[in-house]
Amino acid sequence: MAPPPTAADDIRLAFWRIDLGGRGPGYALRDIHAPTEAANSTALQIAHVRPDVLVLSGLDYDHGLSALKALRDLVANHGHDFEHLFALPSNAGLRHLTPGDIPRALTGPDDAQGYGAFAGAGALAMLSRYPVDLTRLRDFSDFLWRDLPDSLISDHDRERYDTQRLSSTGHWDVPVMLGPGQRLHLLIYQAGPPVFGDAHHTNRLRNHDETAFWTAYLDARLAVPPPAGPLVVIGGSNLDPRDGDGLHQAMQALLTHPRLQDPQPSSDGARHAARTDKDRAHLGPPELDTVHWPQDRGPGNLRVSYILPSVGLGVTGSGVFWPHPDTPEAAYLGPADSPPTRHRMVWVDIDRASLTVEKLN
Repeated sequence: MAPPPTAADDIRLAFWRIDLGGRGPGYALRDIHAPTEAANSTALQIAHVRPDVLVLSGLDYDHGLSALKALRDLVANHGHDFEHLFALPSNAGLRHLTPGDIPRALTGPDDAQGYGAFAGAGALAMLSRYPVDLTRLRDFSDFLWRDLPDSLISDHDRERYDTQRLSSTGHWDVPVMLGPGQRLHLLIYQAGPPVFGDAHHTNRLRNHDETAFWTAYLDARLAVPPPAGPLVVIGGSNLDPRDGDGLHQAMQALLTHPRLQDPQPSSDGARHAARTDKDRAHLGPPELDTVHWPQDRGPGNLRVSYILPSVGLGVTGSGVFWPHPDTPEAAYLGPADSPPTRHRMVWVDIDRASLTVEKLN
């Protein structure tokens, strides 16, 4: 089922892991310019859902935001325009040295601040109909993992992680100006997976703490205070609150934080797709899932993408763009055996009237 048109007084926020990047510098830009079937399917889905603000992960960061500009233009060719682009350098593929790294050559994607074979691989980005207030922007991407209150790094590992950043890609507080005196802070991130890589156990701890960062921020336990006004946590945690791999308590804590609400976006497609033995064994409701893993890959379908508005914001609608296979919209997802991404776009509509008007300095 297609998302309903956005009401005149609503703002549609969306998050999607598109997985267009990660193969090598310039490949994402080449695919979008072609465009390949995957790039065209991505643009079609974005134009179909018509978000006002879209946060993406899985698109390579490059100088001048060339890939992001090309994607914006491809979406426009399908009938939906974004006036503003935003992205910051990513930790993915960013090389660094720790005491344990010095004796060996640093050549693998696991030897970076965030997993990636090259700088900016599979990064975060944003397309928006509204401008960003750069004067109040906060980039936490260089925040050290060891500095997180109650981090899961053990005491004997703190020296080893002396230069290790927490963010796999980035943690951003991005203020978007939706109108005169209407500023909405988007708390954006994409966490790494809790498994894979050279050190499964380390990945599990880091995945937990990447989500726990926002809980600490909202609780004013970091060096900088959280925004006083309305906000939305938006991004990919790579962590289901009940099922799959990972330390679920971090996601549970964020979902139940007293400053946030969970609209629980759902879809008929996710409910229909929960057909494997792994899916049937899950504890969470299948209609909330946002990623589709086949029977022979991964832990089954999971909820790993989130949009969590602050309490007080009026949510007028929400969903996951995951059409039932019997509907015409299912064709937008691409071939069932080789879709451009296994992840689905999550969207939430916010009533503009519920945004408090503040005096801007």
